[in-house]
Amino acid sequence: MKKDSLQVAFCLILLVASLFMLFGCGGESGSVTTPPVNIVGGNGMISGTAVKGPIDGGMVTAYAINNGAKSSQLASATTDLQGNFSMTIGDYSGPAMLLLSGGTYTDEATGSMMTMAATDTMSAVIPSISAGVTMTGIQLTPITSMAQTMAGNMSGGMTSINIDAANTAMGNYFKVSDILHTQSMNPLVAGSGAGATQDMRNYGMVMAAMTEYAKTLGMTASSGIVTAMMNDASDGVMSGMMGDGAPIAMGGGMSMMGGGKMMQANTGTSGLAKSMTNFMNSGMNKSGLSIMDMQALINQLNSTSGKIQ
Repeated sequence: MKKDSLQVAFCLILLVASLFMLFGCGGESGSVTTPPVNIVGGNGMISGTAVKGPIDGGMVTAYAINNGAKSSQLASATTDLQGNFSMTIGDYSGPAMLLLSGGTYTDEATGSMMTMAATDTMSAVIPSISAGVTMTGIQLTPITSMAQTMAGNMSGGMTSINIDAANTAMGNYFKVSDILHTQSMNPLVAGSGAGATQDMRNYGMVMAAMTEYAKTLGMTASSGIVTAMMNDASDGVMSGMMGDGAPIAMGGGMSMMGGGKMMQANTGTSGLAKSMTNFMNSGMNKSGLSIMDMQALINQLNSTSGKIQ
């Protein structure tokens, strides 16, 4: 019995010693750490497309929104030839803002390759992101940009409620049911209208109409029209003026042929309807759509008071 007790004691000593060597006493060399648990939301992602015509080489940056305002940077990504981007945002949850700068695009009205001016940007706001969720198909366009400025100037700023309201209202204004997720038709692609829903048609033709309007003003690059439209939408009324009554310069930082011009009161209403008609009757419209296909939207733009709701 005594011999057996000694053997058991010896075995226990060996066991304790081996455990001591395995886990160490806080030493660095040869220490073993406990495997980390899965961090909730650590693989959250945002992917989508930047379109003013697909934007190649643009920088898309995602920002957190805190107390209704743009806050810390979450991630950034560069768009590919088709305007696609993808980024990992970790475990962030809450509303978010996407901001695009730079890049090149094919202007719908002229067919020319143009560069986003340093003073022109596009944006989009997402009302809510859950930690760890992958959000795909987010669209970053002139229309989402207008909604972002509108939300930012509402009482309380870019809260989830205001973002939802602004995105919905801007969609109603241009007859696009979901401006964050609807892919726009590219009217420069032959026959693109045939397989497109009416939402996709409206989305694409509104952006083409904006570039057509920029062409009539002699803008050297049409990204300036986006900045002007964003400013006009900031107070929730397309009237050619900011909320404080200040007129809006039609340039958005771009040099203008023939000098600077101020935005007309009807630019975002009947002016846009006329530009849409002109574009559709031009040789640049490869979609296969006729005026009749877009008549409902044209009529709405011609008859609206400019109030975004």
